[in-house]
Amino acid sequence: MNPNAPYLKNADLLVAADCVPFAYPDFHRKLLKGKILIILCPKLDTTINDYIEKMTLILKNQNIQSITVVHMEVPCCFGVGKIIQTAKEKSGSHVTVKDITISIDGRILE
Repeated sequence: MNPNAPYLKNADLLVAADCVPFAYPDFHRKLLKGKILIILCPKLDTTINDYIEKMTLILKNQNIQSITVVHMEVPCCFGVGKIIQTAKEKSGSHVTVKDITISIDGRILE
């Protein structure tokens, strides 16, 4: 993703682990609607530092309105939130981050 992409300006972001849309049947209707999607896998992707750097630039330059992080309940998926938290700290952003966990049987965990 290009951190300077014009569609990111003033956006509400949905940062999702790539397995979530397959596990959560209402992904598009309940989570994605009205948001710009960034999708990644903190376990299998080898570019975690690149994600942090790109997210840092996005947060510094794009006036992001909100971030929703959605990941599975398995331990490796919590890395999605860590990437966003690290980028938020590096950028100095005060954007609100909402965290949603999806169970392995496809429910939102409260």
